[in-house]
Amino acid sequence: MKSIKHQPIKTFLLVLLAVFAVTTATSVYGDFSRDETYERLKLFSDVLEEIERNYVEPVEAKDLIDKAIKGMIRDLDPHSAFLPPDAFKGLQEDTRGEFGGIGIVISKRDDRLTVVSPMEGTPAYKAGIQANDVIIKVDEASTQDMMLWEAVQMMRGEPGTSVLITIVREGVEDPLEFELERATIPLESVRYATPKSGYGYLWVTNFREKTTDELSKAVAALQADNGPMKGLILDLRDNPGGLLSQAVSVSDFFLSEGDIVSIRGRDDREMEVYRAGRNSEELDFPIVVLINSGSASAAEIVAGALQDNQRALVLGTKSFGKGSVQTVRPLRDGYALKYTIAKYYTPSGASIQAEGIQPDLVVQRRLLDESEGGIDSVYLREEDLENHLPGIDEEYPPEVDPDGREEPLDQQDELEKLMRLRDVVYDHDDRDPSVLLLDSQINRAYEILKGYELFSGFTRDNR
Repeated sequence: MKSIKHQPIKTFLLVLLAVFAVTTATSVYGDFSRDETYERLKLFSDVLEEIERNYVEPVEAKDLIDKAIKGMIRDLDPHSAFLPPDAFKGLQEDTRGEFGGIGIVISKRDDRLTVVSPMEGTPAYKAGIQANDVIIKVDEASTQDMMLWEAVQMMRGEPGTSVLITIVREGVEDPLEFELERATIPLESVRYATPKSGYGYLWVTNFREKTTDELSKAVAALQADNGPMKGLILDLRDNPGGLLSQAVSVSDFFLSEGDIVSIRGRDDREMEVYRAGRNSEELDFPIVVLINSGSASAAEIVAGALQDNQRALVLGTKSFGKGSVQTVRPLRDGYALKYTIAKYYTPSGASIQAEGIQPDLVVQRRLLDESEGGIDSVYLREEDLENHLPGIDEEYPPEVDPDGREEPLDQQDELEKLMRLRDVVYDHDDRDPSVLLLDSQINRAYEILKGYELFSGFTRDNR
């Protein structure tokens, strides 16, 4: 005999889920069987009631339902998530203002919480957290079954408070512990410098609400210092992406015409095409864009748009390959659903998803005065993420570094030194900005721009 106490809960839940699912199935799929949907929902309801009534410890139906939804979404792809109120609020903070935290970009790789890259100038960066570090504990909590938003929530907090991060690093026998003091993580996204007179260096670290405004001011300042500017290095390395609207407007800033990106949903239907408009200010200086496998999402849109429209030469190593579009739907009681609705395509029609942007010129990153190997192999790509949406072709030939080696050397010390070169821009330290040219990729970009200037002058003089 069924308990009267639990029967109303089960009946209400069953009716609610059935109405929702059948309505959704009818409007979206059309031919999906209502009977089959209803039967599966009854099975779900039976399991819920059985666990709630007879499990060895008391459990709340609300918690069970939340976990069931999380499991359903988690198995879709690594970028979809069911967000409770605190996580939804944190997602909104990511695109505006500031927040307290340690400053790392994380993702899931082989179901392990993995560092994609530390953010320049942050506590994690200064402490020596590195790309590909696997976070196994936050304080005393294991990350084994932790959702991304849960880890982010635990690492964020009031500036001045501490959090203990335990990581496993390849090549290091024992786990490493980092006690980090949280700080205010500014969301300023554009920095600039003049490494050589006449040539600008523009570093975009992410795509936030004010990125295009910051970029416009930075270009104006570079033009004032070097005007007319002879060439620009646009650094999108380790840029994890951000707002689609800002990727489009940044691309539009440098383009006077042409497509920027297209978005296609289910069954390859084209949902929307973003196109460049004619700018009031003509920017006719040549551009070299720097990318690596830490360049993702919005960064890949910008690189692909400038590359396909022949507005810039793209230099570096293959990008991350995050070419999927997520939408966030607010739900009742402060919850939200973040899920994938489409994929990005470059102006030439190439898919970014799990493919990445292939540079026009492959140049491994290294210190010109201290070593000969590349370090880009330490980065995580979209294709490494569990449940990632498949690309067209995931068979790639090995990248070859300038010395002809097929496998770049994993040189963490070199990576740390290279990251700190950009402190001259990030922290405005006292070094000459020309120190940036010790980075082989920045140096090669400068050489290309300088060569373009010299060759242009040669052809003009010999007409």
